[in-house]
Amino acid sequence: MSHVENGWFHEIHNYMDLGISLAVEIEEVLFQGKSDYQDIQVFRSKKFGNMLVLDGLIQCTEWDEFAYQEMIANLPLYSHPNPKKVLVIGGGDGGVLREVAKHPMVKQIVLCELDEKVIEVSKQFLPKMALGFSHPKVTVCIEEGTKYMQQTEDRFDIIINDCTDPVGPGLGLYSRKFYENIHKVLNPGGILCSQGESQWFDHLLLKDIITFAKELFPRVAYAYAPMPTYLGGQIGFILCSKNQETKFSEPVRFLSDKDLEVFGMKYYNSEIHKSAFCLPQFSKHRLGL
Repeated sequence: MSHVENGWFHEIHNYMDLGISLAVEIEEVLFQGKSDYQDIQVFRSKKFGNMLVLDGLIQCTEWDEFAYQEMIANLPLYSHPNPKKVLVIGGGDGGVLREVAKHPMVKQIVLCELDEKVIEVSKQFLPKMALGFSHPKVTVCIEEGTKYMQQTEDRFDIIINDCTDPVGPGLGLYSRKFYENIHKVLNPGGILCSQGESQWFDHLLLKDIITFAKELFPRVAYAYAPMPTYLGGQIGFILCSKNQETKFSEPVRFLSDKDLEVFGMKYYNSEIHKSAFCLPQFSKHRLGL
């Protein structure tokens, strides 16, 4: 189990027999509690600012969160010609909402978050991310993601699956049934972008997901970005499109320097979009891409 000892938070990865620990020096425990679903902690770290931890696993830090949030939001948004309605599953810290709400083409955003306590804690301790909740485009639904997908009659152009790791309450968000429901809820030409774990450590899980995703969607791709505070220093993204003509590595709209400044981008740009899909040979073979 992850723990704090002598001023250091130790994130211990026992699932999938990884046998790996990541240590972060902390200055203060800002919050420690338990919701109906998971343990929630917020630390003020020495290097990374405030840090949200769920069930012992780092979810985001103020220092590098923008890279993850910008990529999981903008990879699908700039692969779709006209994204008007977006569903975000998870994302209780509000960072993905913040990024999606920047897009003038997007008219409506629904956030489906299981744990209302995560939202409350994020608003208090991660206000720069949680400002996404205050945007008029946003509607919040407190519901378990798989249940929402089974019951909703809404349809979306983009679905962003900002799920936690495949343990505890996040496990169902990695199943074939969940992807089948996503396919049903997406509009014609719709795109899914899902948090895609690590190509270094989670390739067996990713291969299974990509295999059944290819049976459901005509276009499936994998991208990744560096993330210093995630295991292995990287995070991946699984992208699926109902449009046979989608070319994920070619953004459909180019962002000028002025656009990047207006949108306040710190990581994403059109060149990064293209390069994110350039996979090392071992991943191409492991993931079947």
